[in-house]
Amino acid sequence: MPFRQTVRLGQYLIKQKLKGAKKYPLLVELEPLFACNLACIGCGKIQQPHTLLKQRMPVEQAVGAIEESGAPMVSIAGGEPLMHPQIDEIVRQLLDRNKIVFLCTNAVLLPKHLHKFKPHKNFAWMVHVDGLKERHDLSVNKDGVFEQAVDAIKQAKDAGFRVMTNSTFFNTDSPQTVIDVLDYLNDELKVDNMQVSPAYAYEKAPDQEQWLAVEETRELFRKAFSQGRRKKWRLNHSPVFLDFLEGKKELECTPWGIPSYSLLGWQRPCYLLADGYAKTYKELIETTDWEQFGRGKDERCANCMAHCGYEPTAVIATMGSLKESLRAAVSV
Repeated sequence: MPFRQTVRLGQYLIKQKLKGAKKYPLLVELEPLFACNLACIGCGKIQQPHTLLKQRMPVEQAVGAIEESGAPMVSIAGGEPLMHPQIDEIVRQLLDRNKIVFLCTNAVLLPKHLHKFKPHKNFAWMVHVDGLKERHDLSVNKDGVFEQAVDAIKQAKDAGFRVMTNSTFFNTDSPQTVIDVLDYLNDELKVDNMQVSPAYAYEKAPDQEQWLAVEETRELFRKAFSQGRRKKWRLNHSPVFLDFLEGKKELECTPWGIPSYSLLGWQRPCYLLADGYAKTYKELIETTDWEQFGRGKDERCANCMAHCGYEPTAVIATMGSLKESLRAAVSV
């Protein structure tokens, strides 16, 4: 993250500690719609009922949920957010409230809507790129999408926007396929930052055969990150989380750190599990039994190493250690 945003997050965490807060959001996953223009093999959002797929969250509701939570950062996902007719207004209002906003997109519609947005110090596009051409197009189940995403990234960067990418890796990936796409994004496309995530067995996903187990994840990233590549790549993760992916460090899940809000409400307990919904953020925090989730507690969590549960743990651990804070500062 840019240094100013890192400082902002640090100030927020210190404030929560001084208040004695036990549970607080670092980032909210906001889903103002479930509809999408693609059918990715690792996502089941478009399996929602047709009536729900037609709905779009009102601007006031979306902004109000973020205000209620108090989170300093927002990741707007879906579905495909650019299919929401007022997505630019949602972004503007969140930025006006001094939120750090990441707009996640497959980038197919980005060139058409780019003119509706303006570069801002607290705004970034987060483009989904799961591999080079063949692998990415297979992941999104449509030919030509990789080239569309690359062209859109170039247009956004030329227009002065901060552009990040998010890449999910499956058990069909090898250390070399991870290296190939991250080298390309880092060195050739020169995106500002990259996020990586091991595929998790999301229950509604069309493909249920390509998920990574814990040891597979560790081996994949340990080999991909070797020979100094981890330090070379502009990865948007704390060093502690990257250690966790490599198996150098064990972490417990912090499911309340990145809550998810959608048309259905606040999702229990996280973005990847759906054990019901709360109407308010307060209800979510106070009525969810957070201690029952995570590896070794819930069998559904057995192979999960997703950043939505473990990056908050890593960030909090970083802020609680002078050594790790210095290590993170050096990597910014």
